[in-house]
Amino acid sequence: MKTLLAPLSRLADFDEIVDVRTPLEYADDHIPGAINAPVLSNEERVVIGTMYRQVSPFEATRLGAALVAKNIGHHLETLFADKPRQWRPLIYCWRGGKRSGSMTTWFNMIGWQARQLEGGYKTYRRWVLDSLESLPARFQYRVLTGHTGTGKTRLLQALGQAGEQVLDLEHLSRHRGSLLGALPGHKQPSQKRFESDLTSALSHFDPARPVFVEAESSRIGVISVPRPLLDAIHRGACIEVEASIEDRITFLLQDYSHLFDEPEHFKQLLDRLAGLHSKQTIQHWHQLIDSGARAQLFGELVEQHYDPAYARSSHAHFQEISRALPFIFRPNGVDGLPQARLLLQQITAAHAGDTPCAPADAACGKLTP
Repeated sequence: MKTLLAPLSRLADFDEIVDVRTPLEYADDHIPGAINAPVLSNEERVVIGTMYRQVSPFEATRLGAALVAKNIGHHLETLFADKPRQWRPLIYCWRGGKRSGSMTTWFNMIGWQARQLEGGYKTYRRWVLDSLESLPARFQYRVLTGHTGTGKTRLLQALGQAGEQVLDLEHLSRHRGSLLGALPGHKQPSQKRFESDLTSALSHFDPARPVFVEAESSRIGVISVPRPLLDAIHRGACIEVEASIEDRITFLLQDYSHLFDEPEHFKQLLDRLAGLHSKQTIQHWHQLIDSGARAQLFGELVEQHYDPAYARSSHAHFQEISRALPFIFRPNGVDGLPQARLLLQQITAAHAGDTPCAPADAACGKLTP
């Protein structure tokens, strides 16, 4: 009898990847690109599990089979109704067991060349963890360092538009990476989902070309950056992104304007700085929020909090920070692409020796892939 199992290495052989786990399991993490066609709902899985423990495995299996059959039938009439005869799906559940096995069997009876992922999601998850141990060290990183408000994320995005390889950790984590960095209307992904997306991004990079990345701490909101990636980034060549204090404040006022829509929440965020600043200072910042002194508030936050924090952290972690290539960026410009291309020209010139690196020529060699 022909096996209906397929290893993880054959993902690219299939037209579609189908995750038959519950919506909650799928939301927590899934193989990138997979669609969700649950054979048990969130509630049904709880009922079956409870029955298995409290009544009997036989009764739970019998009811489970009926529910799975009903749900597969619904998917056949809706989600998969227009799939052609030659469609080849790969199906998985938690361990590659009964849930994915049931759908795989039915699909092959219909005539589709469906296969079941060997080992299920657990095999995929193990591959992600193994990949995050080894993949980061394959690349050489160009790290955008610089004070808060210099527009490092906008420059990173512009470098992507210019055709460079960029790793946008803030985009993957749905967070700007600071105390005030939560994105309005966006919930951060689970740690597992972040790691899946991160592995997918790294897997598509060419090791022969550099990867541009923004300097981040070990935590971005609630997300932890894997240590092997952090270590590799900390060894990378640094580009010190600079901007005038006026440009930085203008940039921050634009990027964080939503905070003033909920002043009490803004104050609660600033209260978390109590261990770093006096009660009087934080109360003063509260008063600036109440009075609408936005520019003064961000000016003081930059001078008294963000800049000192950057001075402490950057020199402690980034090995090449003292030999960083300086680059003046206008974060409030309408189009960052010309500035990104200018940076690339400066990197090329520095490597070729046409212009000196600051403060020492040794940085030039660090900027080559």
